[in-house]
Amino acid sequence: MSAMTGTAKAMEKDLSEEDVIAFLRERKDFFLAHPDLLEEMDAPGEKLGKGVVSFQQALVDRLKADKSNASRIQKELIDTFRANMSNQNRIQTAVLVLLEAESFEEFITSITQDFPILLDVDTVNIIIESTSKEIPFINQSGIRFARQGFVSQWLGTGDALLQPNINGHEDIFGPGAGLVKSHALLRMEISQNTPAGIIAFGSRDPEAFHPEQAIDQIGFLAQVVERCFRIWLDVQS
Repeated sequence: MSAMTGTAKAMEKDLSEEDVIAFLRERKDFFLAHPDLLEEMDAPGEKLGKGVVSFQQALVDRLKADKSNASRIQKELIDTFRANMSNQNRIQTAVLVLLEAESFEEFITSITQDFPILLDVDTVNIIIESTSKEIPFINQSGIRFARQGFVSQWLGTGDALLQPNINGHEDIFGPGAGLVKSHALLRMEISQNTPAGIIAFGSRDPEAFHPEQAIDQIGFLAQVVERCFRIWLDVQS
């Protein structure tokens, strides 16, 4: 017999049921702090009287539910934290790609071709209101043009519109509209002397964007795009 086993036997011999009962009466919150123990214990039988079993079982069930709920909340918090960290890393990488562009054409290409890969979306488009009566075709830089009032038509006076479960609009996403089942549209205000614009993110996932979603990170990216536009176009805000 090991010394440890001998000590445990001695403690068990010295500790009576009355000692345990007295301890539990003094520490009525003991099982609240240690709900795992209740999962290993047997509940009393019906012979102890009507209502005794149901009361204790209700307590055990509540403690188990509290533990399960706490574990679920903890898992959700961890998953949310990881998702936020992943999104933050994606946004930071996208910003670095923008800053590395060596020409205006490369800058636009970074948005329309690199952003979808970096941000895990299916398409990213830039829409600028045209100041002419005729709407030009998409130019080689990848910018789409729209009629005046287009931005207000979609965003009203707001800065963003996130919608799930939609069919992509061709005026926003062009040939890729058929893929889009949810989108995030963010206002771009390059300067007071340039037309209004939108940077649009489209996803084939119907739930990728929704109104309750926080837009602080993607909104920050849109602001970086605005400032880069000002640099390349050499305009003041």
